[in-house]
Amino acid sequence: MAELSKFQAFMQCKCPRCRKGDIFTGSAYSFKLQKTNVSCPHCNLKFEREPGFFYVAMFVSYAMNVAEIITIGVASYVLGLPLIYENLWYYVALILAGVLLLSPINYRYSRVILLHYLTPGLHYVPGSGD
Repeated sequence: MAELSKFQAFMQCKCPRCRKGDIFTGSAYSFKLQKTNVSCPHCNLKFEREPGFFYVAMFVSYAMNVAEIITIGVASYVLGLPLIYENLWYYVALILAGVLLLSPINYRYSRVILLHYLTPGLHYVPGSGD
């Protein structure tokens, strides 16, 4: 199997150290509860670096939500929904539906962004876990 690039490992939610083990059990939209693995099944890297490590992912998720809200609002306007008082509840409904539909993605990728890009000292080690 060819080695994954950093971006491919990020998009496939793979371990930042070995790029082979999965960070999550199951898929984002499965009927099972989304869970983060305690450690990498391949190289045994502990994902929660310290107690409360993933609380920082809330801030990343917040930034992602703000970007989604702005994008949905602007896209609604550009696609023909006039920005008048009578359409206020349409905007609210569209934004709320978008945020709810994207919340599993936000949960996953806020943690993956934290592990891959915002954790100092956590780098790719070729051949780790072999």
